[in-house]
Amino acid sequence: MKTDDLSRKADYIGITGSVLCIIHCLVTPVLLVSSSLLQDSPLRAGYLSLDYVFIGINIIAVYFATRHVVSIPIKRSLWGFLALFSIALVLEHTIPVFAYVAYAASAGLVISHLVNIRQHRLIHAH
Repeated sequence: MKTDDLSRKADYIGITGSVLCIIHCLVTPVLLVSSSLLQDSPLRAGYLSLDYVFIGINIIAVYFATRHVVSIPIKRSLWGFLALFSIALVLEHTIPVFAYVAYAASAGLVISHLVNIRQHRLIHAH
């Protein structure tokens, strides 16, 4: 995929990554309690380490979404929510409130990407 294509699709990739992360975070406690599937240590560790995959996806999406962004508030919003999202995911196992912060930051990323898409369409609709 060329970087121009990635720049155009970055917001959609970021939205998808954030929504998948929210689903992953909501389903994980249920699976841990109700399924014997995640009782296997390597499988459990692999499943729980998906948090870092979501951080990576969102870093790439925010980087490419903000490369040519005109609006400074949107750019700051995307990077700010990304930082909050990353910190919250890394620290959620130490302090439980960070799980809720991660949900809020993920929702903030989705909203910021949607605003960026709208802003981009308004600028390029001549």
